[in-house]
Amino acid sequence: MKVLYTAYATATGEGRNGHARTSDGLLDIDLATSKEMGGAGGATNPEQLFAAGYAACFHSALKVVGRREKADVDGSVVDAEVGIGPNDQGGFGLQVALNVTLPHVDQDAAERIVAAAHEVCPYSNATRGNIEVTLSAVGR
Repeated sequence: MKVLYTAYATATGEGRNGHARTSDGLLDIDLATSKEMGGAGGATNPEQLFAAGYAACFHSALKVVGRREKADVDGSVVDAEVGIGPNDQGGFGLQVALNVTLPHVDQDAAERIVAAAHEVCPYSNATRGNIEVTLSAVGR
């Protein structure tokens, strides 16, 4: 693969209760374990960051597929849910649900576009076969 861009980020402190910063300083945030995971909450966490990144990336893929298919994907919305919990190996695992709304295409087209975007999206390609990702598409 020819790399077109590389993102750099550094985490410091206590990991989930620490700090993260990108090399350009555009992202510079405190982190806190969620209350549901036994932490204090009050700051973002890695699952929220992953959800935001996946939603944005998938939305871009959706727009690419929409243009290819000459479909009206204006007003589309991608909601990402990232769950974390114990896995069978004594660690933790993730699961993702992507809920996509395409208000200007019919249900069949919405499902087809979402499935195609799942093949295009780098996050989907990275997670495929590693974590459970469920897709939901809602057309008009």
